[in-house]
Amino acid sequence: MNAIDNSKMQKDDIALGELMSILSGAKVSPLVFYYDGRPVKPGYHVTEVKAGQFQALDCGANPEAWSEIFIQLWDIEEDDRTHMPSGKFHAIIRKVTEHVKLDDSAKLTFEVSDGVQPMQLYCAAMPTLRAGAVHVELAPRPASCKPRDRWLAEQSQSTSCCAPTSAAKCCG
Repeated sequence: MNAIDNSKMQKDDIALGELMSILSGAKVSPLVFYYDGRPVKPGYHVTEVKAGQFQALDCGANPEAWSEIFIQLWDIEEDDRTHMPSGKFHAIIRKVTEHVKLDDSAKLTFEVSDGVQPMQLYCAAMPTLRAGAVHVELAPRPASCKPRDRWLAEQSQSTSCCAPTSAAKCCG
């Protein structure tokens, strides 16, 4: 369990390095995050960036290890502000790297709140450039049973006629 293994990221997750690479090519374009079917308000702030190294034991008694970066967004309306340019977001993250070691391959999680509702966790999809802005869809980060997820992934890769037909016991 000593090695950090980011290969277990969800297939739809984007790593920090991928996001930064895309943003560096569109620095003047507004950066608009979407969650719960709507865009963040134009006055949103990046209020915190955290990096963590995690070690855990899943429900099948399998050791897990990964690095994860949390970016906290405060979804507020403020003055006459417009959505933050991608270059400003990029600069904020680069400023953080002067004080905190950020792994570009780390799982990326967004924490979003409007200051009233509790923070919720989201994963980010690959950014898209349209109508002159960079758009990033955030999807709720659900809980899962990792042994079951691994078993299902193996089944989708298996073409054997004799593969098991029921899910492996997860909490045995």
